[in-house]
Amino acid sequence: MRMDKLTSKFQLAIADAQSLAVGRDHQFIEPVHMMTALLNQQGGSIRHLMAQTNINLHSLRSQLAEALDRLPQVEGAPGEVHISNDLGRLLNHCDKLAQDRNDQYISSELFVLAAIEDKGNLGQILKGLKADKKSNRCRYRATTWRSICG
Repeated sequence: MRMDKLTSKFQLAIADAQSLAVGRDHQFIEPVHMMTALLNQQGGSIRHLMAQTNINLHSLRSQLAEALDRLPQVEGAPGEVHISNDLGRLLNHCDKLAQDRNDQYISSELFVLAAIEDKGNLGQILKGLKADKKSNRCRYRATTWRSICG
């Protein structure tokens, strides 16, 4: 994936997810690292948009923290962190979604859409909290967010 196709906020979230993985001695950056970084991002849109869709942010944060705690820790290779296969697949899905919408950039909102559609751990967490792209509980909030809400 070309980093120049990512919005600046999404690039920062990837860097924050990497820092989170390094700080927890994880070998791979997983989708749960990304979602945690997106929720913690100052000036980001995901926390606000999730709240507007009636997703319980406290429950989401709690489940993400539990998922992070369950990830294996590694010793002996401090700072050596790679993108996991699951995260790589989600990022590629984001790229495909952007292409389908003729979007020039890949945004954080597209990551959430890809995660909702994913069958992995993050997708299960989001589905358990009733995040559903077919849900009528939200309205259009941003160009790419319409796909999640509509």
